[in-house]
Amino acid sequence: MIRKTMRESVSPLPDWAQGKLLTVEEAAERLNTTVRFPRRLIEERRIAFVHVGRNVRIPEAALEAFVAAGLVEPITTTRRRRAA
Repeated sequence: MIRKTMRESVSPLPDWAQGKLLTVEEAAERLNTTVRFPRRLIEERRIAFVHVGRNVRIPEAALEAFVAAGLVEPITTTRRRRAA
């Protein structure tokens, strides 16, 4: 039987929680919104977050995923000009 050491073991955290953890204020600054907006996202469970003691942190990857999910691609159509 092969045993894994602590360094070789798989992290229990999902990939989106592996990166930097942002405060609510930092998340609001990155989104260019007030602090109320990310707090509302957390309250409505629309974004992943982590409790660190009594504090709430938003993983950077989760914030990027939230923004990417809201991305709307432009529609490119050619317009025909009407004959006068």
